[in-house]
Amino acid sequence: MTETNRIWTAALIVVGDEILSGRTQDKNIAQIATWLGVQGIRLREVRVVPDVTAAIVEAVNTLRARNDYLFTTGGIGPTHDDITVDAVAEALGVPVVVHPRARAILESHYATRGGLTEARLRMARVPEGADLIENRLSGAPGIRAGNVFLMAGVPSITAQMLDGLTGKLEGGLPLLSHTVGCWVAESEIADLLRETEASFAGVQIGSYPFFREGRTGANFVIRSTDATVLAACARSLGEALATLGREPFDGGI
Repeated sequence: MTETNRIWTAALIVVGDEILSGRTQDKNIAQIATWLGVQGIRLREVRVVPDVTAAIVEAVNTLRARNDYLFTTGGIGPTHDDITVDAVAEALGVPVVVHPRARAILESHYATRGGLTEARLRMARVPEGADLIENRLSGAPGIRAGNVFLMAGVPSITAQMLDGLTGKLEGGLPLLSHTVGCWVAESEIADLLRETEASFAGVQIGSYPFFREGRTGANFVIRSTDATVLAACARSLGEALATLGREPFDGGI
């Protein structure tokens, strides 16, 4: 595989007991996956872990080793249970230090908000050697430590951090998609889907069935990094469905 068509991958660790308990519904997975896709990076796996140092350390060391990039969300705030920085530092084998630029950012941000307390200073702590990720919304920056990116758990703040990283990570070609819908049970055309996918190099077809208006249908999402191949595959699938007497709906149902 050449560098041009190499597939760059990322993993995501969602940290937080509140996610596992169901009290909070995670919204970062979708926005990070979408952002990564635009950067030409595939989100390959997601793991949700509790606020337990050993669990975070194990997940960090496992996922950073088998992906180009690893993102974490949650656990970088000012309270005692925000332990992600400490856990990532332990995983990387480095101490935790106060980043001087992060401290200056927080001092400026809180100058008219009661000042930089000990709790707020926790948000300037980073694994030694780490860089900062800009956050224009709440002041407290994200953290980049090697190929590990520590981000906030609050989706709006995560969005700001992602914006600060846009265009700064090496990736491949963006993964494009095209949807073809049809009122058909996916089991009836499983062979057709498999054969169509196999006929076009580098294409993946995902089948997403639904029951609507009293009948069964499915949307078939075709993915490829090549726009020409993508269009040809969509056209081929549509024609094959029509041949079977099943009307295709370009763009999905």
